[in-house]
Formats: sequence, C-alpha cells, structure tokens
Amino acid sequence: MKLTLGLAQSGYPADGDVLAQVETYAAKAASNGADVLAFPEALMCPRPLRAPELLKLAEPLDGPFMQAVSNTAARHDLWIVGTMYEANPNGAPYNTAFVVDSTGALCGTYRKCHLYDAHGVFESRRTSAGSALMRPVCTPFGILALGICYDLRFPELARQAAIDGADLLLLPACWYDGPQKPEHWETLLRARAIENELFVAGVCHAGSKFVEHSLVADPLGRIVTPHVQGETLILAQIDMSTKRDARTNMPVFEHRRPELYC
Repeated sequence: MKLTLGLAQSGYPADGDVLAQVETYAAKAASNGADVLAFPEALMCPRPLRAPELLKLAEPLDGPFMQAVSNTAARHDLWIVGTMYEANPNGAPYNTAFVVDSTGALCGTYRKCHLYDAHGVFESRRTSAGSALMRPVCTPFGILALGICYDLRFPELARQAAIDGADLLLLPACWYDGPQKPEHWETLLRARAIENELFVAGVCHAGSKFVEHSLVADPLGRIVTPHVQGETLILAQIDMSTKRDARTNMPVFEHRRPELYC
C-alpha cells in the first residue's frame, strides 16, 4: 500500500485569510497527486494570538472553520489533517487536531494532552489539556494516529499508537527554535519511528520562531523528505510495506515484556 503525503509547511497568512491559505495548499497538493495533506499546529490562527483572542477565536467542531476545511477536502478529493482551537464550555479552548476524509467527513479528533510549559512559554495559560489519547483512524492508505508538537517528547503516546495498529503517526507542530531545538526535533521524530517501527511525520509551522524542517521518517529512521525551510509544500512517497519488513526483520513487538513496564 502506497501513500503520497503532502506536508503544508505554512506560516501565518500575510492577509490573515487562513481558509484561503488552506485552499491554496489543497489545490497544489491535489494537482501533485497527494492523497493526504497535513497542516501544522496553529492552522486556525491568522497571526500570533494572546489567550483572550484564542478564547474568542475558538469554535465547536461543527463550526464554520471546520465546515470550510471539510468543503475544501471534498472539493479536492483530499484527506486533510490540521488543527483548530476547539471551544470548551468549561474554560480555555482545546488545541485540537482533526482528520477529514476526501468526502469532507470528520473522521477523528485529538485534543493535545501535553501542554508546553517551558522556556518561558506557558501553553496551559491559553489552552486546556485533553484527557485521552487518540483512537487511530482507518484510511484507504493505512491506519493514522495523531499527536501535537510537545507530545513528541512523550514516547508513551507513540508507543500506544503503534500498539493500536497505527502505520503513520502525524504530528502538527509549532516547534520553537533555539539551542539544540532543531536537533531535538529531527532526532525525536526519527527515534519515535525507529522504536515503534512505523512512519512518523512532523509538519512544522513556518516562521522565524520555529525550526520549520517538516519531515517524514520511515520505520528504519530514514528521512524520506528533503530538508526545506520557509513556506512550501513538501511531498513524500510512503510505501507501507516498509513497516512490515521492518517488523519482520526486527520483531521488537514480539519481544516486548509489558508485564515488567510501569
């Protein structure tokens, strides 16, 4: 089974029109034969926003933003993965990732569980934490699981996705730049792929504050995408048989001793 994955390494749109930006990337991805198009974290934001602005921006999953993305997916016959700020009646919004199929149907969501409170950034002051890992989604191209940005530093999330049968773990991100941060980004994406013997893709927001460098690592940890900075569409050809071969040759899941683990 093969998949053409598009990574929309997008930034904040100059004119603030987020939905027009989604449409532009979708049209380009479809014309290049993509099956799935993934956008980075903070897709819904026209610019960096403070907590009160995020609260005002947030919408329910059946709101205008989600409906517009669904219409774009159906119009271009694309599966789309992205993020939005989901309204929370009990407080700050959730940072929610979603999967929409090529008919425009919402197939799965995930509320970010691990909030980034580090290096002077306090995500917990802006958003509420989710309370459950994602149940992976079956697609025509394999089984898809999601995490968001900081989740990458918690190997339990990726391992549970693998146990649940995921072929591809996709992480939209706004991975901040800084000392060793680009190395952490690439190393952790590759590590999650190697230790779980699945494909791992990270699609990072473009801009001077972030590492950019969206990439796909295969189940052997090989990077199968070019190293590209700036706003661009990156295409990756994924052959799911690589996962089967990796697990046959290195059967770590047969050798696990879960009774010994916390």
